[in-house]
Amino acid sequence: MDSQGGPYLNKEALCSTLGGARLCQLAMGCAVIAMVTHSAGYSGSHGVFCMAAWCCCFAVSAAVFFLDATRLYSFLRVSWDNLTVTWAACATLMYVTASVVYPLFFVQSECPYEGCEVRDFRIAVTVCSILGTLAYGAEVALCRARPGQIVVGYMATVPGLLKVVQGFVSCIIFGALANGSQFSRYAATIYCVVIYASCFALTALVVILTMCKRTKTVRCMPFDRFVVVCTFMEVLLYLSASVVWPVFCFDTKYGSPWRPSSCPQGKCPWDSKVVVAVFSCVNFGLYLADLLYSQRIRFGSSRVPTNSRV
Repeated sequence: MDSQGGPYLNKEALCSTLGGARLCQLAMGCAVIAMVTHSAGYSGSHGVFCMAAWCCCFAVSAAVFFLDATRLYSFLRVSWDNLTVTWAACATLMYVTASVVYPLFFVQSECPYEGCEVRDFRIAVTVCSILGTLAYGAEVALCRARPGQIVVGYMATVPGLLKVVQGFVSCIIFGALANGSQFSRYAATIYCVVIYASCFALTALVVILTMCKRTKTVRCMPFDRFVVVCTFMEVLLYLSASVVWPVFCFDTKYGSPWRPSSCPQGKCPWDSKVVVAVFSCVNFGLYLADLLYSQRIRFGSSRVPTNSRV
């Protein structure tokens, strides 16, 4: 028993629906890592990414489950609910990516030279990874704020979850930029890169302030208004980048609208430019949806449920 007369262990962390989802996350993560290291295997940058994503998700999820079960999260100077839902959304995106990349590069319909056992293990890895995705998605669904209610945990709202997706898409853009995109050839494309970096920094700032309970540090205006102002600015910036980048990459005056036939597969600058252009439009749509949803959010100054752990 603790000093307040309650149990040391949090029974809800084990017996609740949320606890069951987290146990499924750990079970699927453990199964995936065990099968990959045992027989399924991985290689190359794509395999390293998948393995790193699974290991990272398993390690952080184990820490979250342990801290929640032992109530040690109360010693952390963070907003626990905001932190956990942010991590669940991020892990969902990582698992989705790994669940697509791994079978795309490692699962074949015919048995490889290693034998059918290896193929079967890789199929099992893919299935467990998909189940892990569903488990993380279930946690996000359980923690997500419902429309019309007083909201304390910003990251549990639709705009908060969109912030996580925006950051993830930005990382994809940065990866494509680093993969021989030749963005330094023109001042206009450099301008686009500055926009991507600035918007990512603003998004990360909002998420960090929320998770660290530093929303009151924005003294010039209420935090919800600060978020809307930042989002509106990001919408305008991404709109300009979504127009400027394709013009200076695919117009015949600056580049080529068609993929060069001599461009090597996997290391073609044109491919990287297409990825940046597509995901620029995707992020513009995400920021626009974020802005529209932000108008519907109401922030509460105190917890509504007495057992909330914000």
